[in-house]
Amino acid sequence: MGRIFETRKSTMFARWDRMAKQFTRIGKEIAVAVKASGPDPDNNPMLRRCLQNAKSVNMPKDKVESAIKRAQGRDMVDFEEILYEGYGPHGVALLVETATDNSVRTVANLRSYFNKLGGSLGTSGSVSFQFKKMGVFKLNPTGINLEDIELELIDAGLEEMGEGTLDNGDTVWVLRCPFVEFGNLQSFLEKTGITPLSSEMEWIPQNTVELSEEPAQEVLKLIDKIEQDEDVQKVFHNLI
Repeated sequence: MGRIFETRKSTMFARWDRMAKQFTRIGKEIAVAVKASGPDPDNNPMLRRCLQNAKSVNMPKDKVESAIKRAQGRDMVDFEEILYEGYGPHGVALLVETATDNSVRTVANLRSYFNKLGGSLGTSGSVSFQFKKMGVFKLNPTGINLEDIELELIDAGLEEMGEGTLDNGDTVWVLRCPFVEFGNLQSFLEKTGITPLSSEMEWIPQNTVELSEEPAQEVLKLIDKIEQDEDVQKVFHNLI
């Protein structure tokens, strides 16, 4: 019984840690969005996207409202969004999106993680050419027949469409568009009355690396360490 309890407790804490990280990430995204275009989501597409994503991870309404208010304060920290590039063990390409108020601290931490865990932090452009930046929309498939509006979606910028799954195992529709078409596709979905479960900018690998279990775990260990850093928003890689 003791072991079962410890396992459950460990799982529960891991879930809380993941939720806390998600809330922190979205809070920073809200801050950046509000600083850029104001606190009114009706006039701020970037903020609307943040609010959708907050809802998708069950971020409490009071935390969302608090993040918006803080972003309007004079003493609010200005976060700088910086993309770092590097290679993990066995040549796996990594892109690390950060939102930081101290880039010197951030790059020092990232270099330490890469060096200690078998990777190397690269220079700008050394890895990103292997990825394509795309807008990714996840939709609840219930009541939506995408075939009926496929041509309109393509006109709005749709490049790829298929099925995917959420962390909880639920099936979703996944729409992808080029980075420059993100706003067009977002606007079309809004006009059509479709509210995405989430809408993100993601770096999609154009070539992938497949490893056996042991070397793959070495890469995942580095990714996990990077993701735990408070300045890191997202990590993208080409490991399958």
